[in-house]
Amino acid sequence: MPNLNRIFLTKFIIFLFAFIQSFNCQANISKLQKADSLFSTKNYQEAMLVYEELLNNEESFSPAMLLKMAFISEGKGDYSSASFFLAKYYDQNPNQRVITKIKTLTEQVNLIGYDLDDSDRLFKFITDFQTELSSTFSFLLFLSLILLFVFRTKADKPRYYLPTAVLIILVFVINNFLSEPKTGIVTGSPTLIMDQPTAGGKLIEVVEPGHRVIIKSTKDVWYEVTWGEKVAYVKKDNITRL
Repeated sequence: MPNLNRIFLTKFIIFLFAFIQSFNCQANISKLQKADSLFSTKNYQEAMLVYEELLNNEESFSPAMLLKMAFISEGKGDYSSASFFLAKYYDQNPNQRVITKIKTLTEQVNLIGYDLDDSDRLFKFITDFQTELSSTFSFLLFLSLILLFVFRTKADKPRYYLPTAVLIILVFVINNFLSEPKTGIVTGSPTLIMDQPTAGGKLIEVVEPGHRVIIKSTKDVWYEVTWGEKVAYVKKDNITRL
């Protein structure tokens, strides 16, 4: 017989975890509403403090919140922070107007890392609906397993198992390999783009803040990044993660 105490304890832990998550979510919404209220009454400094707490301490934000933070930072003359918030917004909602605004703030016409091709847009669309896709394919997998069990006497050929095998692969890939790339924005001035993770490497380019990079990995004090179509290295001090 199953251990009733163990079953009860498991269910209690699951319930407690869900309750805590729900409480934290409600707290974040309450803080965001408070900050938005302060913003609407033009208490920008107070609103910014709450926004920063949500973003930095609780890693919670909304696209609208990032735009408001960019607006406040620009109003204070902190163009670097404004560019950072806009670049983070761009990661969520790629938009040509955002690129134009970042170019204005950084006073740079040619910024690297903001161009998205059709494959990038398709990948982003898929990752945005990762949870929905995973749930759908998991349900179809569960259904296919039931059908195989019900009609197991008739499913005597490999082709009957092919849909189930494909669904297993899809669920595995979506849950383990489908994730948005890690990105960052150049904030150091000037920033050296190198071809090797060493000061003795070949200098590729010297740039000013505002450029967006895809972070591939870390090597000591360096980030390995995608620079145009090249693999390059930038010191971590010159990159702020988005």
